[in-house]
Amino acid sequence: MEHDVAWKKYDEADLEALEHLAAEYIDFISDNKTERECARTAIALAEEHGYASLDDAVREGRALKAGDKVWAQAHGKALILAHLGDKPLAEGLNILGAHIDSPRLDLKQNPLYESNGFAHLDTHYYGGIKNYQWVTLPLAMHGVIAKKDGTVVDVQVGDDPGDPVFCVTDLLIHLAGKQMAKKANEVVEGEDLDILVGNRPYTPASADSPADGSDVPADATDAPIDADKEPVKAFALKLLAEKYGIAEDDFLSAEIEMVPAGRARDLGLDRSMVIGYGQDDRVCAYTSLVAQLAVEHPAKTAVCVLVDKEEIGSVGATGMASQFFENTIAEIMELAGESGPLPLRRALAASSMLSSDVSAGFDPAYAAAFETKNSAFLGRGLVFNKYTGSRGKSGSNDANAEYVARIRRIMDDAGVAFQTAELGKVDVGGGGTIAYIPAKYGMDVIDSGVAVLSMHSPWEVTSKADIYEAFKGYEAFLKNA
Repeated sequence: MEHDVAWKKYDEADLEALEHLAAEYIDFISDNKTERECARTAIALAEEHGYASLDDAVREGRALKAGDKVWAQAHGKALILAHLGDKPLAEGLNILGAHIDSPRLDLKQNPLYESNGFAHLDTHYYGGIKNYQWVTLPLAMHGVIAKKDGTVVDVQVGDDPGDPVFCVTDLLIHLAGKQMAKKANEVVEGEDLDILVGNRPYTPASADSPADGSDVPADATDAPIDADKEPVKAFALKLLAEKYGIAEDDFLSAEIEMVPAGRARDLGLDRSMVIGYGQDDRVCAYTSLVAQLAVEHPAKTAVCVLVDKEEIGSVGATGMASQFFENTIAEIMELAGESGPLPLRRALAASSMLSSDVSAGFDPAYAAAFETKNSAFLGRGLVFNKYTGSRGKSGSNDANAEYVARIRRIMDDAGVAFQTAELGKVDVGGGGTIAYIPAKYGMDVIDSGVAVLSMHSPWEVTSKADIYEAFKGYEAFLKNA
């Protein structure tokens, strides 16, 4: 069965709402390129919509009741929003869950070195990438540096128009005969993804005049290391000391991510698509977030979960596999007068969840990788994947048929355009999401999201129609599941 293109059903009001949502989404993914930035912005938006800190409520012993809105965060990189409904929590929650981490290059703990007149930063890639896609690409530096005195310095260089950018270099085609003969996964090896950050040596003149023209702190005019031995590295460290007040050993306690520089943009003569970094999975995270904020007077408690580390297995204290989700729901139930391990288990088992993650959009340039009857197409609406996994559904959640039927009813009643899909051909495709993790509580979970072209590349492509239908679908689910 073939689903129609969502664009065909839109009137002027729909098109205006679609473009407004797309513009705000483009701003969000352009301004928030790390999980920390996404979480910080989401908290600010939530507070504008009446959400209050759960930690404050716990500290004050403040009771929660229907209509109350609270947020909780884990280490600044994962977030839960809850809007309490009229029904007891033990009757279940309606949950949207997405991840806010994306593939990138992370700086190593001892990253800065000089070689043959160039200063470089050594990296370790994060998540599944094609290494060769990251060469000669303008990169921005985003993250934090935690100093021994307890201060945390925000770092963001490369996305303002006046900023410098960075890159990984590549070998010119004239000398690349041996390189071109390699397999794609060997053309650029992981250890070769080093970031070029400087070529100017430290000199007595540079000690008195910083490259950006700013005033030089009195204690920053001396070369941080042996300027005769490593002059380019010395100058790079001097600039870091001037701008951020950091020394080389502060990299030991830093989280710096190298991401594609530049804003997301409209794509196509018809401006029907969005091209930008990190749409896996921020296209689902953003639409889940705004759907959560749009819900008023829910019958069941509405929850939005935005987590970290999905791209590397949902591990760690900020991943879905941590106790952050369960502990937060337990705290909410305690303040709502439904405390205890058994009510918590009942609430989780009775819950329904959309694991909001992207799906592979059918690409006619690579049609051989897809089975068209069960593929997601851009512009045909929200995608539901009954199962993901690979090689015989390995690692899949595989939603129950009864739950799929309920989701179909909710989407049809709300007029949401949707489609179903698998992630490529049976022996070709596959992938995982967070769905299998909350499913361990016995709740109903299904993967749902937006179809993406060029997934996991530095610049990914989505349809504005699918973004709009995802928002509508997520809102309908929170109201009616």
